[in-house]
Amino acid sequence: MSIGLLALLDDVAALVKVSAATLDDIPAQVAKTSGKVSGIVIDDAAVTPKYVVGLDPKRELSIIYNIAKKSLINKLVFLGPAALILGFFAPWIIQPILMLGGAYLCFEGYEKLHSIFAPHDVEAQAKNITEITPKDLEIERTQSAVRTDFILSAEIMAITYATVASKDITTQIIVMVCVAIAITIAVYGFVGLIVKADDFGVHLAKEKNHALIKKLGRGIVLFMPHFLMVLGYIGTAAMLWVGAEIIAHGIPALHHGLDNMSQHLSSTPILAWFAKVGVSALGGIILGAMIAHIVQASQKILKKLPAK
Repeated sequence: MSIGLLALLDDVAALVKVSAATLDDIPAQVAKTSGKVSGIVIDDAAVTPKYVVGLDPKRELSIIYNIAKKSLINKLVFLGPAALILGFFAPWIIQPILMLGGAYLCFEGYEKLHSIFAPHDVEAQAKNITEITPKDLEIERTQSAVRTDFILSAEIMAITYATVASKDITTQIIVMVCVAIAITIAVYGFVGLIVKADDFGVHLAKEKNHALIKKLGRGIVLFMPHFLMVLGYIGTAAMLWVGAEIIAHGIPALHHGLDNMSQHLSSTPILAWFAKVGVSALGGIILGAMIAHIVQASQKILKKLPAK
């Protein structure tokens, strides 16, 4: 009996060691995955504030909370389990899904870039303006934000799974849950701070406050529009860079080309990073333009079909 008890204690000790090793590995895997999806996170944080611009300031935080809640539900209930199921039954499909999402990011990034630099037809835009109630506008903005977030969240969860695909199922689940919760809180917490910063500035600028505090408040109010504009540019650049890099990882020749370029510039890491990002962004613009032209041509063909 004593021998059996000792054997059982040895098994328990071995199990504890394995569990401890797994727990020690989880923070490292979460950090590793967070680094890989940083570009998508930047894009998500940069894109979301535009959805509350022009809405009732009192509703801003409530709208952001609703978007964040739906984002977390999508990650934990739909996208995370879908990645695990596909990874178990059809692991070969993960990379094509990632590349498809990367192509969508390139397309969206190009469309935003085109809208910034292309000439705008003011008269045509004025004709397309329709009346809408504040409530309907809030619903429309929220739905649009959730759709965009769904694509970005799908990329995040797919990349997360690809990072931990070689680990045991317990580690996969824990890491994916941790990443989903941490990134959602980080992104929408940051967005909440951004959209309420101007209100904070107005509060500081009140007459009852000290002159320096009022000056700081006015500075925040004047700075935020410029900050949001720059953040939008960063988000567009992140879309192009991340989308193209995801696709490059799925094509060995492009992947090795980026790695070789980084190795040649390894003596100056900052230059190597900027070179890699710049080349990826340029590739994203080219691919996005190609997809945009294909979409436009397809739309023209579909419009002509009913007439025939």
